[in-house]
Amino acid sequence: MNDNAVMLTQAERSRVAVNLRPLDAATMLILDRSGSKPRVLMGKRHLGHKFMPGKFVFPGGRIDPTDRRMAATGVLSQICEDRLIARSPRSSPGKARALALAAIRETFEETGLAFGSTEFGAPESPPPGSWSEFAGQGVFPDLGALTFVARAVTPPRRPKRFDTRFFAIEHDAVAAKVEGVIGPDSELIELVWVDFDEAMQLDLPTITKAILKEVDARLEAGFGRHLPVPYFWEKNGSFVREEL
Repeated sequence: MNDNAVMLTQAERSRVAVNLRPLDAATMLILDRSGSKPRVLMGKRHLGHKFMPGKFVFPGGRIDPTDRRMAATGVLSQICEDRLIARSPRSSPGKARALALAAIRETFEETGLAFGSTEFGAPESPPPGSWSEFAGQGVFPDLGALTFVARAVTPPRRPKRFDTRFFAIEHDAVAAKVEGVIGPDSELIELVWVDFDEAMQLDLPTITKAILKEVDARLEAGFGRHLPVPYFWEKNGSFVREEL
């Protein structure tokens, strides 16, 4: 391969990166407010990951088609649903619901924590894969326990882009736990409970720092669902913060 061919390939890759459409994703801030200071659960990503290796993050990931088919108890509050749909031309109440379920599923996959209710027994005929294992714990995911707290879109010109919705849930909403999920070969190799000041001292992605500051301020203001939801994105090369 000659140099011109190499340069062309790099240019093509650059154009692809610029035009890459963000993938829908959801993540979860798990909060413990039982002590004198609120704490949040952070996970350290495996050092072998190409995307953010070794960084501390909230559990989460891409939405999956099965998230639209999973049965759940409770409903998202109307204000959370409305804000999940806002500024999203292709969104609907069904997609808002699927995003919330994606946050619960990804949290279960990465931490072993099943958030929901055991009041109704196990869901019947769950989608195969992670949701089947979740239902095997005798738990229905509970959408009413979630609060939508932030949204962020990865800037253009990145090899991976996500349109991520951040949800928060109280730790006491855990209905079951699968042991042995965290380990040296897992996606998250370590989990730590830290207060918000301690969290800011960890090795964090930039957007994670921004979300922690927002949620800390939200807690100070009472954590009501009526409080504004920040929306971070890039416009003309500049970082933009809006409110939903």
